[in-house]
Amino acid sequence: SARVMPTQERKLFSSTLFHKIFKAHTSLSLKKCKGCLYKISTSMVEKGTSLLKMMEISVAEAEKRTGKNAVNMQETYTVYLIETRPVDAASEGTNPVPDSLWRRYSEFELLRNYLLVTYPFSVVPPLPEKRAEFVWHKLSADNMDPDFVERRRVGLENFLLRVASHPDLSSDKIFYSFLTEENGWKETVFETGFQAKADSRLKALNATFRVKNPDKRFAEMKHYGDELQSVISQLLRVRARAADRLYGVYKVHGNYGRVFSEWSAIEKEMGDGLQSAGHHMDAYAASVDDILEEEEHYADQLKEYLFYADALRAVCRKHELTQYELEMAAQDLTSKKQQREELATGTIRTFSLKGMTSKLFGQETPEQREAKVKMLETQIEEGEELVKERNTECEEFVKSAWVDIERFKEQKDHDLREALISYAIMQISMCKKGIQVWNNAKECFSKM
Repeated sequence: SARVMPTQERKLFSSTLFHKIFKAHTSLSLKKCKGCLYKISTSMVEKGTSLLKMMEISVAEAEKRTGKNAVNMQETYTVYLIETRPVDAASEGTNPVPDSLWRRYSEFELLRNYLLVTYPFSVVPPLPEKRAEFVWHKLSADNMDPDFVERRRVGLENFLLRVASHPDLSSDKIFYSFLTEENGWKETVFETGFQAKADSRLKALNATFRVKNPDKRFAEMKHYGDELQSVISQLLRVRARAADRLYGVYKVHGNYGRVFSEWSAIEKEMGDGLQSAGHHMDAYAASVDDILEEEEHYADQLKEYLFYADALRAVCRKHELTQYELEMAAQDLTSKKQQREELATGTIRTFSLKGMTSKLFGQETPEQREAKVKMLETQIEEGEELVKERNTECEEFVKSAWVDIERFKEQKDHDLREALISYAIMQISMCKKGIQVWNNAKECFSKM
């Protein structure tokens, strides 16, 4: 069946086969009724409910447009058509047209940035690359190239499916409005104030180097993210070099076809056999274009996890920052308690700023000391509340983040295994076609 079953929606096979099945399923002309939309919008916010169980989503096509940008200059850009419909429409036997709207890549970026800030404990799915990376020399690196735009369309659809199947992200109202409201969506996102909540890079870097008690699990996971990105980068570079060599080998076989055709012109008995063998060689040389185009889809699946490594490390960096803020709050509380003790006992550390001030300007009066003690008592109470709050925040973050990291690890293992198996099968099929070409050539030679 071309229908994607609910039990499969969390796995989201990235393979070309999954994409074809899903596209065949969602290309049925179905239109959403307002009653169905209301039912989805009111029920999809339930915790842990996957939007993909209630709504089918696809990025159906891409279109090049020209218009004025923010500084009133002419620019060419690409927009993508998002189509959605309720799952119930098919089961109820109705056959309306899918609801649709257009989005630019920059709007997908805005959505993902919002999700990163709002769900810091989640491994947020990555977007496909904005410009082609790890390309072999015959592949265009132009972001307006039709083949690149098509691969990015597939990647953007995969991004939406990933988010729509995520146990936390799928229930977000901003994400739902991204899929269903073409106008006013950006204003709604900015009204959330998510930009003000975003942690600065400097702050995160400071936490990385100054945190005293990092969680060993998150430290190891961050290191794993670095290593995963490194090995996938190497794999993509090897694949690009192999594609260059493979292209050359196949195209050189076209010379066999030319030579056999020229040879056939001077032979009477052998001419037909040589001519036929030449045709087989020409077909073999031409087949490399389709082969390498298919390879690009597997490369894109690897690139998804290249970018997923960044998302994984972002969760680990956020934990470092949360831990650092807890440690700073606890350190400040300890300092305030020590100051209170000094005031109560009259013992002042010799090399402290307070000690130097006392030596220069004399001791404080009892009234001044009492006022400072009261102020410190208030600050200590506030500090204890802050430490308690930070500790709870840190514990909740660890709990939520580790659940999502485990979910991600299971998804990653499954997807990469499937992608590598599919790639191996494609290589085997390619080799079999090469053997078949030479068997056909042998038959041609045998009949001469």
